[in-house]
Amino acid sequence: MNPNDLKNLVEATLLAAGRPVTAAQMLELFDERERPTSEQLQEALTSLSADYESRGIELREVASGWRIQIRTKCIDVVSRLWQERASRYSRALLETLALVAYRQPITRGEIESIRGVAISSSIMRTIQERNWIRVVGHREVPGRPELLGTTKEFLDYFGLQSLDQLPTLAELRDLENVGVQLELPSGDVPVSPAIDAAPENVEAETLGDADGEAESDGETVTAPTMVANAESQPAMYAPSGDRNE
Repeated sequence: MNPNDLKNLVEATLLAAGRPVTAAQMLELFDERERPTSEQLQEALTSLSADYESRGIELREVASGWRIQIRTKCIDVVSRLWQERASRYSRALLETLALVAYRQPITRGEIESIRGVAISSSIMRTIQERNWIRVVGHREVPGRPELLGTTKEFLDYFGLQSLDQLPTLAELRDLENVGVQLELPSGDVPVSPAIDAAPENVEAETLGDADGEAESDGETVTAPTMVANAESQPAMYAPSGDRNE
């Protein structure tokens, strides 16, 4: 197959899919006689990515496959096409999510022990409804509490291919400000715990309106602040604008 034709077919496939598509899935779309090799497909993806270098969209590989998405610098303007506001999450939610990401597998009790406050049901409901965490097992202790880990949807939302691409503690500026102690085994210097417990040791967290805004002591934080690298912000797919795929 002509390399340019293959590149056009790959582009059309990713635009039509509106979700990440793996290389294997793309290859399965072709008849056996016309099917390109893995090397040819990779060359087409590389060429397509180069074509987008100076444009408002980019080709990005995430955990679930390849997708075409809006570049970060264009999101603020393009997002005005949709009436709903971008989802905003409290620091408490992002701290909880970060602990699952960096310390997984981890139990809810262990998260509460590290943070010094109980996790509100609204926080757990939000991250579970977005399918960012899942039960990966049970701790073999009395009560057999659930062990929590992250999902591919979590990686996709933050533009990551694997957990290895998570930023180091030094890069998590917003989480440093609130003093979450992650104590990573990688040798990173942990941040000092400095979280004030809410009254009666319960998380002071209230979910906001239908737009997904969450409040904690009157302060809100957008989800992308969990990753300091701007390119890791959740991006909208070019055809559909679905930011939560």
